Amino acid sequence: MHRRNFIRLSGASLGSLIISTYVKAADKNDHLIKFPDSVSIQTGNDWYDLKSINQNIWQYKDVVVELRSRNEVVAVNIQSPSIGLKSVKLFWKHPISKTSQLLGDHWERTYGDVHWKPADATAKMPWYVIQHDVNSTNCFGVKTGCNSICYWQVNAGGLDLLLDLKTGGDGVRLGTRALHAADIITSKNERNENVFATTRRFCKMMCDNPRKVSQPVYGINDWYFAYGNNSAELILQHTSLLAPLVTNTSNKPFSVIDDGWYSGKVCATPNKKFGDMAKVADQIKNLGMRPGLWTRVLCAEENENPKLLMPAIKNRNDPKNPFLDPTIEENIERVKKYLITYKNWGYEMVKHDYTTFDIFGRWGIEMTDDITEPGWHFNDNTKTNAEIILHLYRSIREAAGDTYIIGCNTMSHLSAGLFELNRIGDDTSGNEWARTRKMGVNTLGFRMVQHKNFYEIDGDCVGLTSKVPWEKNKQWMQLLAESSAPLFISAQPDAVGEEQRLFIKKSFAAAAAPQPVAEPLDWLTNPFPSKWKLDGNEVDFDWS
Repeated sequence: MHRRNFIRLSGASLGSLIISTYVKAADKNDHLIKFPDSVSIQTGNDWYDLKSINQNIWQYKDVVVELRSRNEVVAVNIQSPSIGLKSVKLFWKHPISKTSQLLGDHWERTYGDVHWKPADATAKMPWYVIQHDVNSTNCFGVKTGCNSICYWQVNAGGLDLLLDLKTGGDGVRLGTRALHAADIITSKNERNENVFATTRRFCKMMCDNPRKVSQPVYGINDWYFAYGNNSAELILQHTSLLAPLVTNTSNKPFSVIDDGWYSGKVCATPNKKFGDMAKVADQIKNLGMRPGLWTRVLCAEENENPKLLMPAIKNRNDPKNPFLDPTIEENIERVKKYLITYKNWGYEMVKHDYTTFDIFGRWGIEMTDDITEPGWHFNDNTKTNAEIILHLYRSIREAAGDTYIIGCNTMSHLSAGLFELNRIGDDTSGNEWARTRKMGVNTLGFRMVQHKNFYEIDGDCVGLTSKVPWEKNKQWMQLLAESSAPLFISAQPDAVGEEQRLFIKKSFAAAAAPQPVAEPLDWLTNPFPSKWKLDGNEVDFDWS
């Protein structure tokens, strides 16, 4: 049946009012969002409504927003030859049931704050929103890798989708080019499909080509007992401690060197505590693990050429700690050389960190009113923030070759399809259990839907130290090991006794083998899911 021959749905749910269903090949249903009731733009500090020229073209002066149905998506294309655009907002005017619950994503990592919310919530829901009531689950999102930074809002009046087009904190200057800003995609639950399954299927629809790992990823990381006070000697001691507990020699774990290894701000110059990084990588391999490395690629030296730097803004205004402007190709080439160097040293995984904070001067949890300070822009103000970030990420990907990449503090929806792994939550802890519960358990529970559909989700480490109760860390280790998500352990040597050794050995064996994706069974009501389905078995955890 032709896409325009929609089967109109009845009922009062948001999905039934603004999602149209059509029948495609083999009598399967698919869904397409209807065209919005209004379109507006933000330029400067003001908003302006666009006039509907026809069903899919909206205009204000020389600004044109065109919506086109293509396959299962509605593409949003924008032209603005003379006006600097900050945002475009699409609005669908329909009420929503008061009994509905809503689930959104986060800009980058989560901060222990993702959960199902009441339908009257007005908070921004980055990238996608899932609306669930007793009888239906409706999904609204944008495809990953989009050229705008997007969020949804659901309120009593209807549904908003805002496309943030800024460059830094100013409006982008598109000039004569047309911007393909986003592809809107929707779906509904299928018969006998629970909310978790619907959301997982929708995440798969949003990302066409996630990067796959050849085998499950697991290993160790020194951060949560060293906290930057590390050395080659400590890394090798840590690796030697845990390497004998590996039983699957056909899938060796990674030993990731975290922050503390390089000198000054140049993240390709090792300090005296590490010396020859290629030698350290070889020593890790000789001990039976695969070497990995942490980096922060946008740091610049204090005496850097000012023309290469981003402008100073709040949280990015220390002259001793400047940052490279990623719109300058010379800087991109420097970043690429870092990744090539790490690969040549023999590191098989690189964890790059801080790019969102270094670009915007804010953590994701602080991006409430806006994603960055107003009134500044990059050297190149003709590209949106999303385009600038994508160029940086694609450059890292290109230079890394077959090296695995973990994004940490990276824009989630822009990382998908480019990096094999993504650190999905803020730091867990080797000092306090409450932080691991908040940042680890919450993020794993609510981003498991993205696992293998966007990337391998890294819920962060087990901080195995004498400061955190073993009975809690043991449960966190079990969940990671049996979830099919990556397991990383950060083990203080003094905290590893015989009981811990035996359990780590068991956990390494589980994490090294392919497993079904874990399902949080009580995630609709519990922000820190304690009931899980692991390899077909229901397991209860006590996170208190």
